[in-house]
Amino acid sequence: MADVVRDSARPVAEQSTAELVQRATEQVSRLVRDELALARMELAEKGRHAGIGVGLFGGGGAMALCGLGVLVAAAVLGLALVIPAWAAALVVAGALFILAGLFALVGRRQVRRAVPPMPSATADSLRADVRTVASAVRDRGQG
Repeated sequence: MADVVRDSARPVAEQSTAELVQRATEQVSRLVRDELALARMELAEKGRHAGIGVGLFGGGGAMALCGLGVLVAAAVLGLALVIPAWAAALVVAGALFILAGLFALVGRRQVRRAVPPMPSATADSLRADVRTVASAVRDRGQG
């Protein structure tokens, strides 16, 4: 913001009100465009993390469903008293449930990175801009 305030060749005190208003209008316009671009980039990043998280949650659910199917098959094979087959089915079911748990944990982490959807970096930047402009107006009024 400091670079923008001093982009005229003449000192601010020597500029006319019309020049100052024109500069302020240009600066505010540029500031709003830059802040909107920052917000758009930040929201896109959060949306990407949310999409990955939801996809991984879905993958975890699919693995859990497969694990349940294998457990059912293990129960059927266990009842049939084919010990090597049902033991193998239990091992596969356990592996699928572990994989489902890992997918769910990674997915949860991705969703947490996306929430809240508020573009916090942009909000912080806007607050700083408002403080800078308010300070400049206050200083100008006292001088």
